[in-house]
Amino acid sequence: MDYYVLTLFPEMIEACMKTSITGRAINNGYITMNAVNIRDYAANKHRHVDDYPYGGGAGMVMQAEPVYLACEDIKKKTKKNPRIIYMTPQGRVFDQSMAKELAKEEELVFLCGHYEGIDERAIELEVTDCISIGDYVLTGGELAALVVMDAVSRMVPGVLSNEESGKSESFENSLLEYPQYKRPEEFMGRRVPEILLSGHHANIEKWRREQSLARTAEMRPDLFKKAELDKKDIEYLKNNIKNLQL
Repeated sequence: MDYYVLTLFPEMIEACMKTSITGRAINNGYITMNAVNIRDYAANKHRHVDDYPYGGGAGMVMQAEPVYLACEDIKKKTKKNPRIIYMTPQGRVFDQSMAKELAKEEELVFLCGHYEGIDERAIELEVTDCISIGDYVLTGGELAALVVMDAVSRMVPGVLSNEESGKSESFENSLLEYPQYKRPEEFMGRRVPEILLSGHHANIEKWRREQSLARTAEMRPDLFKKAELDKKDIEYLKNNIKNLQL
C-alpha cells in the first residue's frame, strides 16, 4: 500500500506514521508513506495557500490552485489514477467495512484541509471520496487521515505480525471484542475467569462469543442490525439480555 498525504503539516503525518505498527510496516516495505506539503505548490513567494472567501464570512479558505497542482503532480507519480480522499465532516462516516474496502487499493491519496475548508472547485476537479471520522470538527484533516491510514494498514497483508489478531477484534463481525486477560491470574482482588484457565478450547470459544454478544448488547446494540447471528447467538441474547430488540 502506497499512501500520499497532501497537507500543510507533513511533519505531523511523518511523526505519527513512522512509529509503532505502521512504522514497522514502513520499515519492512509493506506500506510506503509520502507526506506532500501543499505550500510547495503555491505561486507566491511567501507560500501562502489561503485567502478570504467570496461572499464574506469568518475564516480563510484554502485556494484551489495549489491543491489542484499538488493532486495533479501526485497522479503523475502513481501507477494509475488513485482514489483521492478528502477528509471532511461532510463525508461518509468511516467504519471497519470501509477500511477493508480501501485496503484493496494499491495507492491512496489523502487530502487534508485547514482553515474553513478548501475551494470547492479543487474538490470537484480532484476528489473521488469524502470521508469523515465522526460528527465533530477538527482543526485540520491530518488527525482524521492518520486514523484512516492506521485502520487500513492493519488490513494490509503482512502489517500485523499475527494476521489472526486482525480477525477477532471489535467490529470484525459487527460485534465488539470479548474481554482479554493476561498474567497474573489475580490482580487487585480480581481473578481471571476460570474458564480461560481450563484449557477447554471449545468452551473458551463459546464463552468468548457470549461475552462479545453481551458487551455489544450493553455498549453498542445498534451493531446487531448488521451482525451475522446464528440460532445459538439469538437464543443466548433472548435468555440473558433484557429488553433487547433484534
